[in-house]
Amino acid sequence: MKKYFRLGFLACALSALVVLASCKDDNGKVNLFSIQDDMTFGAQVSAEFEKDPTNVILDSTNNVAAYKFVYNLRDSILNTGLLTYGKVFQWRIRIIKDDTTLNAFCTPGGYIYIYTALIKYLESEDQLAGVMGHEMAHADRRHSTEAMTRQYGIQTLIDIVFGQNKGQLVRIAAGLKSLQFSRANETQADEYSVITLYPTAYNAKGAAGFFQKMIDQGSSGRSPEFLSTHPNPDNRVAAITAKWNALGGKVGQTFTSRYATFKMLLN
Repeated sequence: MKKYFRLGFLACALSALVVLASCKDDNGKVNLFSIQDDMTFGAQVSAEFEKDPTNVILDSTNNVAAYKFVYNLRDSILNTGLLTYGKVFQWRIRIIKDDTTLNAFCTPGGYIYIYTALIKYLESEDQLAGVMGHEMAHADRRHSTEAMTRQYGIQTLIDIVFGQNKGQLVRIAAGLKSLQFSRANETQADEYSVITLYPTAYNAKGAAGFFQKMIDQGSSGRSPEFLSTHPNPDNRVAAITAKWNALGGKVGQTFTSRYATFKMLLN
């Protein structure tokens, strides 16, 4: 009897391994959600997030120049061809008018949100490019689905994809800006920020400038919400710089003056 039990257990284990192997995404990682699920779920939580009246989103028709700026920045990253789902996900951008919240995030499927407080905090265009490259990497490497699965459970997300559990969808949408990624995923997103910016005209270690400003400000500085569980800023500056050096240390542009003009559009 024990022999048959062990054989049955091994058969189940092998079946599970086959299922997991079949769920590997284009990045070689196991993910129980399909790419279409990512896009469907991202669209759902994005729509719910934008329904919340506390999230004041700048109208793209009344802020044409500002949106043109951030979309041009996004296109610089996409045109490198280095994002696995660069031609698949939406990569739609919305600017949230909130001068108190230092934040940016990207949902599954590529819906990007940037707060005006963060835009005004940054000092140059390459820094914003670095942050955007980081957030786009989270979606492209499918960290967002992984984090939400860990935080809310796979059954909850499956229910939402199939149009169920509306109440939980509202709660997830409200928590998007404080979604907690693993440290390994944060490190990888930093690395891919450098990789995707390196072929562009930008300074590829732009994100390091952002973290360096936080270090320089010390305890008097405001800590962005999306850094609450991230690796230490000192370590991130070192890791970003090391990746940049490994790629060849090409000196790019910061476009500081151009960025100052952009920030004036948001006043």
